[in-house]
Amino acid sequence: METKEGITRRPLKSRQTKWAAGIARWLARVGLRPNQISVLSVVFAAAAGICFCFTGHAPRNWQWTGLLVLAAAGIQLRLLCNMLDGMVAVEGGFRTKSGEIYNEFPDRLSDAIILAGAGYAIPEFIWMRDLGWLAAVLALITAYVRALGASAGATQQFVGPMAKPHRMAALTAACLLGALAPVSPALARALPLGLGIIAAGCVVTIFRRLTRILRELEAKC
Repeated sequence: METKEGITRRPLKSRQTKWAAGIARWLARVGLRPNQISVLSVVFAAAAGICFCFTGHAPRNWQWTGLLVLAAAGIQLRLLCNMLDGMVAVEGGFRTKSGEIYNEFPDRLSDAIILAGAGYAIPEFIWMRDLGWLAAVLALITAYVRALGASAGATQQFVGPMAKPHRMAALTAACLLGALAPVSPALARALPLGLGIIAAGCVVTIFRRLTRILRELEAKC
């Protein structure tokens, strides 16, 4: 668990890289502030969600491939914003009193938009919409459990197997595999499979986080 100046942050190795630090410094120089970067993450998430919806109406050709590649790019840009907003805030010295709200709320909104949107990518799988919404709800619960534990006095739990980076990595991989469906139609199943893995993984994550939080709180009694 990484802490700096009283802030608990998700431990990310990429935060220690030179390229990430360089981008964060450049964003601070051009005047982009942490809260603005947080809002920008929702814009990229919305772009990914829109691409998923358009994929559901696209023929299985280059349009299908292009939309899923763009969705994958939107997901990764959303994650990049999620990392950089904290770096600009903490390392750059631009923290604000409302920063925690901007840090958390856009994240939850982005999760819902991306995962629910993915459920509309293949309309012939009617149950896929339900799977997308289920994954979105479970993702919100995993974050809620972490925040609930912290509010009760426990350490913030970022364990997986389906923490935010893992969810987005799984869906990105599913997008890139699904993008090859025009060449091999069976690969379109990567999207519903990815959502299923995310949903199941979130259930395990919720259980693991709750178990750790309860154990820690009981140990304090």
